[in-house]
Amino acid sequence: MGNAYSDEVLHAARLSPFKPARGLTGSEVVALHAALVEVLGAAVQRVAGVQAAQLRDDKRSAMRVHGRTGSSCPTCGDTIREVAFATKSLQYCPTCQTGGRPLADRRLSRLLK
Repeated sequence: MGNAYSDEVLHAARLSPFKPARGLTGSEVVALHAALVEVLGAAVQRVAGVQAAQLRDDKRSAMRVHGRTGSSCPTCGDTIREVAFATKSLQYCPTCQTGGRPLADRRLSRLLK
């Protein structure tokens, strides 16, 4: 699974993108599985019959947090934030996923030390 859908699944499961898998509780594992089935199942249904040239636009329009840094979370209204690391980045909602705590951007944090 790529970054886009991992952002979406973690948001739907209300899990921090930095929570180690070994630290998940039983209910969090159930929520993660349900979110995987829901998000990926909806994506497959949404693109059935769509021309290949239109897949990218359809995928973007359905994203709730991925690629929406600075926008309002559709669930709670908080601002979607981004964490960048190496050559990748992830988007998340602090209220829905990290108890209201913004995560440090690792590229910027290194420069501020």
